Amino acid sequence: MDPITGDSLREQVFRYVREKYKSEIEYLWARYPDYAVFRHEDNRKWYGIIMSIPRDRLGLSGDGLIDILDVKLDDPLLKDILLQQPGYYPGYHMNKGNWITILLDGTVPFEEICGWIDVCYQVTASKEKKQKLRSPKEWIIPVNPKYYDIEHAFDDTDTIDWKQGAGIRKGDTVYMYVAAPVSTILYKCKVTETDIPYRYEDGKLTIKALMKIRLQKRYPGDRFTFENLKNEYGIYAVRGPRGIPHRLSEALKNR
Repeated sequence: MDPITGDSLREQVFRYVREKYKSEIEYLWARYPDYAVFRHEDNRKWYGIIMSIPRDRLGLSGDGLIDILDVKLDDPLLKDILLQQPGYYPGYHMNKGNWITILLDGTVPFEEICGWIDVCYQVTASKEKKQKLRSPKEWIIPVNPKYYDIEHAFDDTDTIDWKQGAGIRKGDTVYMYVAAPVSTILYKCKVTETDIPYRYEDGKLTIKALMKIRLQKRYPGDRFTFENLKNEYGIYAVRGPRGIPHRLSEALKNR
């Protein structure tokens, strides 16, 4: 909605955090009834505060109050760049090292304001929430053929349950490396579901949760062998879920 002809930017921001993050707007101080905070439910950290302050507090001309939004960044260089642009100031009443103040008077477009709220939301999120918020990742995961006949796992279906590796999330891509004597990457799969409750332990293998993976591509057994991984991509061991070098990622996608 147009901030000039429609709701105020204050109200648009409130609607944005309610709809996207399901946050309640909190008014914490009787002395400052217009100061509004939004924060995470789990760690209770703020990811934004709106205040109405006298214009001269920011060196602005004119009388009366102006609405501002404070958000936290984790990139000092980015903060310094923003402070050179209209509508951005050092954090008002906050740590000026990593908070910035944004004018809510139309100087900064609403879409841009929402982007900085999103950044602050991720910066201030708990470790668990940050893991869920992160972009999809690619992994190589090892498969021991002594425990599982992975070479025939996708004969009758394109989706199977698999032991969930630490850090793997829905939407990630896993490349299944079958250990000796096969010693090669055979499958590319997409993770479609995680955190499926499961308990198994036999002294050698412990499983605490499962994930569902869907087959996307098969690879010839002689292309991404252990020798190729070692000599071409610098991978000398696949003992657990691990990230993938960019060159290998490109090769796996283009094969």
